[in-house]
Amino acid sequence: MPISRRGFIGSALAASAVSGLHASNPNAQEKPKSDRAENSGYFGAGKRPILICAHNGLNYVDAAFAFLKSGGDTLDAAIRVVKGPEDDPNDDTVGLGGLPNEDGVVELDACCMHGPTRRAGSVGGVRNIKNVALVSKAVMEHTGHVMLVGEGAERFAVAQGFPRENLLTERSRKIWLLWKENHSTDDWWGPGLADPHWKAPAIPGETPQSELWKDRIDRLSESAAQLGIEPEFRMAAIRRVLSPPTGTIHCSALNDKGEMSGVTTTSGLSFKIPGRVGDSAIIGAGCYTDADVGSAGATGAGEENIKVAGAHTIVENMRHGMSPIDAGMDALQRIVRNYNKDMTKLKFMDMIYYILRKDGAYAGVSLWEGYSEAEKHKIIVHDGVKRAEVTVALLKGTSHDFPPFPIEKPKDLTKDSEYLK
Repeated sequence: MPISRRGFIGSALAASAVSGLHASNPNAQEKPKSDRAENSGYFGAGKRPILICAHNGLNYVDAAFAFLKSGGDTLDAAIRVVKGPEDDPNDDTVGLGGLPNEDGVVELDACCMHGPTRRAGSVGGVRNIKNVALVSKAVMEHTGHVMLVGEGAERFAVAQGFPRENLLTERSRKIWLLWKENHSTDDWWGPGLADPHWKAPAIPGETPQSELWKDRIDRLSESAAQLGIEPEFRMAAIRRVLSPPTGTIHCSALNDKGEMSGVTTTSGLSFKIPGRVGDSAIIGAGCYTDADVGSAGATGAGEENIKVAGAHTIVENMRHGMSPIDAGMDALQRIVRNYNKDMTKLKFMDMIYYILRKDGAYAGVSLWEGYSEAEKHKIIVHDGVKRAEVTVALLKGTSHDFPPFPIEKPKDLTKDSEYLK
């Protein structure tokens, strides 16, 4: 039988046991790398030059680091990282091939800050333009404004020489059609988790719930086959329908002179209401850089990050003496405070902060440890050695995307690891 969005949000709670706050080490930033376990999540002092970014920038940091080390501008280096996923039609987190809004239209957001000149640029709700990170830089360099949105931002981009193109790839179009068949209009319309009247529905027994999920996945699998979604990608597509991702990439760059910049770009919350703009377009939320202090960016629940001005909060915390880890943890604690520590609601959101201090110290912190036991949150670091490091989590356990994916994942889901970044 069909189940509404609110129904299956609450139904997954039966298996959601939350352990509480994950303690961070206030002195972790001062520990040398040799004193900590590999991928422990606690970070040393770092060195310059250095790049940090989200995990979907892994394949692009080598070239960007070489450019940065050779004297390239810090913002140009950061954009070289995020432009890779923007150009990749198989990466549906940003740019070309990004998952669309509920009308099947790809809308992109981006912002950047250039530390050396203390300038910023931003665009929101942009259609038909692939490289919005570069468009945000063009706003910074060629206008007296900081932010352009919608049709005006698109016209500006075309005037600057960016070509219009269809951003909806065949793969993303089929995922959208699968979502439409599954959800119709029962999607992101309110009330949301922040509404004081939101209540989780009654939780059915585990066996009926398990059967309900199996039936739901079976029906989606049949629809995916009818839509022509290739077998090896079918379960990944189903997961995107049941757990709409918040595709984003952030990168911060610091050179050996102490100059730094940051950039964030996104296709936004999948299947969102048209016109929705998330934190990635908001200076101080999705990205913030202060040449005297540091740089920070975010991926995750954009609405929650906007409410705490996460990136700005983190940089200001470091200005007042907090370590990168403690600065990030404070921003996460503000999100928790906004929900009065209500784990029933916090279980359905997540946040990752990417933090870089002017002296090269860095950290990656997250609200939860990962989306699943097999998918720990990580940041990518390159300071001459490229590596992925596990984030420090505020809360123990794993989050559920919103809406949640079933507790019992199909065994063959691991085969889709290329698409489950």
